[in-house]
Amino acid sequence: MSSEETQPSSTSEDERWFTRSVAAIGGASFFADLGYEMPTSLLPSFLTSTLGAPAAALGLIEGVADGLGGVSRLAGGAIADDPSRRRKTAVGGYTVTAFLGGAIGLATAVWQVGALRVSAWVARGLRAPSRSALLAEAVSEGTYGRAFGYERAMDNLGAIGGPLLAIALVALTSVRTAILVSVVPGLLAALAIVIGIRAIPKPKRGERKPLRLQVRPVLHGRLGRLFLAISAFEVGNAAATLLILRATDLLKTGHSHSTAVNLALGLYAGYNLAAVVASVVGGRLGDRRGMVLVFGLGAAAFGAAFLGLALTGASIVLLALFFALAGIGIGFAETAEGAAVASLAPGEVVGSAFGLLSGVQSFGNFAASAVAGGIWTLISPRAAFAYLAFWMLLSLGSLAFVRAGDRA
Repeated sequence: MSSEETQPSSTSEDERWFTRSVAAIGGASFFADLGYEMPTSLLPSFLTSTLGAPAAALGLIEGVADGLGGVSRLAGGAIADDPSRRRKTAVGGYTVTAFLGGAIGLATAVWQVGALRVSAWVARGLRAPSRSALLAEAVSEGTYGRAFGYERAMDNLGAIGGPLLAIALVALTSVRTAILVSVVPGLLAALAIVIGIRAIPKPKRGERKPLRLQVRPVLHGRLGRLFLAISAFEVGNAAATLLILRATDLLKTGHSHSTAVNLALGLYAGYNLAAVVASVVGGRLGDRRGMVLVFGLGAAAFGAAFLGLALTGASIVLLALFFALAGIGIGFAETAEGAAVASLAPGEVVGSAFGLLSGVQSFGNFAASAVAGGIWTLISPRAAFAYLAFWMLLSLGSLAFVRAGDRA
């Protein structure tokens, strides 16, 4: 990938990677996640209390949205291979997602909520590979870790701020109004991505590429071997709501239900804070020691967290430790995944590479949550988290193939 920078070599690397484009793309991730998390955190209450829908409606809407969102990420990868298209898709995706997400506050029927939520998630999925490809385009290869670590940190900060802002707005206004206001951070994200794009040199005019997801060139060589480890990781990367539910159930043995819920949400905030720090640290470490190491550390941390949640009791100290390990795991792994794809994918198919990564993340997360939830119901929570820990172990084992291929 080409670098945005043309500064003299005497400029330090730390100064060169944090450019206006990187800052703006990170800002877009922060504001976008702020805007996503507001309606997401309020959707259960809006559907069941405001519109009187059954809980099954929420599961159906979220399931369809996640599924089609995953498909759209693959389509977005094909679009992002073309430098010109990726710019338009990023701006359009952020803008459309902001309006569709905020418009949920105007819905008067469950089908309207479903249509808006699914459409917003499709738009979000389409622009995700373009955002990542733009970030890879904005910096030099030796600073991918720090750039992607910063972007992931900003995304996690938005995930912390979104629900808090939603709670404050509901206290001052109403659920409908709070959802409508989510359009504001969404549009700020669109503005930020425009600023970021303008700071990246325009691509040279070339032949228009056909819209086709390039799978074989992406899965060739070292990146293909790394995708095996990434796939195993994502199939074990269940939704954080399962961690919250596990903590709530354990803490109810010594606390009231409301206290247990509040403590579990506090642990989740700690999880996100750990992910913020780990994203930054992991990016710096990866630029110096390699992204395979950082990814392996992330899988190991996640595996230890899942194993601990399978075996622990109602100790708040131990639960805090395991939530922190999970946050470190996701911060390291997501940073390493993005930076490794940027570094290893051929420049002409970097969009397809990020589309495949996004698709693996989306479908893997869905499979992890669905299977772990089924094991939880049919067997036990301990078995569910042991199952997730097994996939982290398998992911670590898969890294041996990456290193073996390097030696071949």
